Amino acid sequence: SPGRGVLSTLNVCGMAAVWQQVLAVDDFEEDPRAQGARGHRRSVSRGSYQLQAQMNRAVYDERPSGALVPTSVAEASRAMAGDTTLSENYAFAGMHHIFDQHVDAAVPRLQFANDDKHLLACCSLDSTLSIMTLFSSPPSVKVILKGHAGPVTDFAWSLSNDVIVSTSKDGTLRIWNTEDGRCIREVRDPEASELLCCTFQPMNNNLTVGNSKQLLQVVNISTGKKVKGGSSKLTGRVLSMSFDAPGRILWAGDDRGSIFSFLFDMATGKLTKAKRLVVSEGSSICSISARSWISREARDPSLLINACVNKLLLYRVVDNEGTLQLKTSFPIKHGSQPLHSIFCPLMSFRQGACVVTGSEDACVYFFDVERNTKAIVNKLQGHGGPVLDVSFNCDESLLASADSTGMVIIWRREQK
Repeated sequence: SPGRGVLSTLNVCGMAAVWQQVLAVDDFEEDPRAQGARGHRRSVSRGSYQLQAQMNRAVYDERPSGALVPTSVAEASRAMAGDTTLSENYAFAGMHHIFDQHVDAAVPRLQFANDDKHLLACCSLDSTLSIMTLFSSPPSVKVILKGHAGPVTDFAWSLSNDVIVSTSKDGTLRIWNTEDGRCIREVRDPEASELLCCTFQPMNNNLTVGNSKQLLQVVNISTGKKVKGGSSKLTGRVLSMSFDAPGRILWAGDDRGSIFSFLFDMATGKLTKAKRLVVSEGSSICSISARSWISREARDPSLLINACVNKLLLYRVVDNEGTLQLKTSFPIKHGSQPLHSIFCPLMSFRQGACVVTGSEDACVYFFDVERNTKAIVNKLQGHGGPVLDVSFNCDESLLASADSTGMVIIWRREQK
């Protein structure tokens, strides 16, 4: 096995039935297009961002800063969870496995497959990508994706997990078969610019790509063709992107400290520039993550941002054009490295809600977004360099983290 540091194989907790019972009684609208391959529900809340923003304003006018929105199922859901705290919920038993196939070259991105517990991919500055399976004992590297002639900067799983799309500083976008590692198609950038980031539109085959010449471009991966009207200029190199859950708003960040919002036309793939926010002049916007609901008790469309300002930033989305308003921030060591962060994938039964981020001090941090003081829920140590990216599997039983030395650590959550 290319990996090392094996612990016993994880017994995944069986909370799916409980989740389905609680989600069934809450105010959600099921979207069949967002169903995952493994049957996990991806629910889209009813109502527009504007309505949610009005609700936010009304609630925050009446309640203390940081207070939660009470719902009819809040107390019941906490009771079903055994009323455990976030600290107890995100306690980790230790390292499940360490992968070192990319050692000596940074691993800038890693991500579990959609709605999957055991399939993980990462990309490396050594020009390759890896797909790893954690189901086997010990976990192993399933396939190495070789073909890029330069550092691989980003990648994205398709909704059905049958392909991965990757971007590289070699100026190409490649589409890979995830089963056998075969490169299905190569798309060259017409301007031969470095391709720095990519993300799928959640509901179709359109991929959005950002390059080093400040250009954002929508590409149809079925044809490999760029979409007419699907391009726009930013003020710097495009480093990060994220869609909202319905795929109607796209946020993109550059290396000049700006975040732009775009309205995405679902029928044509056309992008319309809407809003711009300067987070910090000259600072790189390394990571953007969007979330419609912070927790089951707070209908609060939000963006999580890493911006090289020694803080993890949480913004509220206040309207249908993607306008951002700073909600809170958390201190981390982040001055120059391309760090990334995530929302925890499951909306918690417990009071509060968690986000996870890498840090330049070689640690992984968990923060409670609803806590004004002492917000650190957990801190994982074990990396030998800045932690560049983190990813949870679909049921939060495993967390993966990657660093600047090329090491990937799989952490196993304690089972209560």
